[in-house]
Amino acid sequence: MTADNIPAFRAEVRAFVHNALPDDIAATVARGRAPGKSDHVRWQKILNDRGWLTGAWPEAWGGAGWEPARQLAFLQESALAGAPMIIPYGVNMVGPVIQVFGSPAQKARHIPGIVTSDVWWCQGYSEPGAGSDLAALRTRAVREGDVYRINGTKMWTTEAHWADWMHCLVRTSDGGRRQDGISFLLIDMTTPGITIRPIITIDGQHHTNQVFFDDVIVPADNLVGEEGRGWAIAKFLLGHERMSIADTGPKLRLMRHIRAMNAAVQADPAVPAGLRARLADRVAGLSVRLRTLVALEAWLVAAWADSRPVGADGSMLKIRGTEVLQAMTEVALDLSGPYGAVHDPALVHDAPNLPQTAAHEASAMAHHYLYGRCWSIFGGTNEIQRNIIAKTVL
Repeated sequence: MTADNIPAFRAEVRAFVHNALPDDIAATVARGRAPGKSDHVRWQKILNDRGWLTGAWPEAWGGAGWEPARQLAFLQESALAGAPMIIPYGVNMVGPVIQVFGSPAQKARHIPGIVTSDVWWCQGYSEPGAGSDLAALRTRAVREGDVYRINGTKMWTTEAHWADWMHCLVRTSDGGRRQDGISFLLIDMTTPGITIRPIITIDGQHHTNQVFFDDVIVPADNLVGEEGRGWAIAKFLLGHERMSIADTGPKLRLMRHIRAMNAAVQADPAVPAGLRARLADRVAGLSVRLRTLVALEAWLVAAWADSRPVGADGSMLKIRGTEVLQAMTEVALDLSGPYGAVHDPALVHDAPNLPQTAAHEASAMAHHYLYGRCWSIFGGTNEIQRNIIAKTVL
């Protein structure tokens, strides 16, 4: 596809989301409520029927073979049109891994459920003491004939309480480099010995979990690729995250909401003129920063399509995207006025047909603000990302 086709595709995505997104899901997103698993499943099935859930997959796997520019256009326009995000752990993460590294039996078993969203996945990477330094992981898988016996724990496992399966990094050897002893396993979350403990994050929500493995028996056939090759597979998987690492679609949607909040403040004579001017200046500054991020992302996407090595690009986008999001949510909370000092986590799960009060609006912004603090931690802390940039560039 040439660049000339992208505007038409953007318009097609906007029209499709407007017509196909169920009204209750649209209201949930528009009012800052948190979509549930069933909402995501319904929407992803609709996208799959349209052929867009796996649009980035190769045509050989039933995808559309979208090049990076079209992938980016879809992510931005679907978010701007009010659609919930695609939960990435199946279609954007383990799906491509299984396509490239999986056995024929693994492909036959797992790809269909990922495509239909009937089987949900989580990612078992981080551990206590092994977050950004993932090579320090200690969850151990010991080979015993035709099975592995797994003991250990995974930390910050997002949506593990929704998941049917986990794609998991485990330690199978202590020899050589730390990275050389890591393998990639597929684990059925109903296996005896698995315990999921909720972690309530600073926004008062249950996004993430700690997962414990106590003598969990997993068939050796669930090993993806060769034993000890998990680090290479993990790096391949992380390469598929770069298209969404800056998360510009939801940021553009949030910016539109911030402008509407600012317009209301500017029209309120009860707000002192000096404060109105200061808030207007901050909103304008946010708009410039966000547009700069969008331009950087578009430039990198075009460069990747032209065979530019990814290098530290993902780290740059992760840092800038995090900083812009946190700045946006700070302004959004200030625009909420006194209500911004109070956050009721329960309001994020209210039915979307209830009245949208000032308290609901402020709690939605507080949710963005508080959970936005997590962005500079997960996916590799911003400090680690700066180390990657320094090592790559210098």
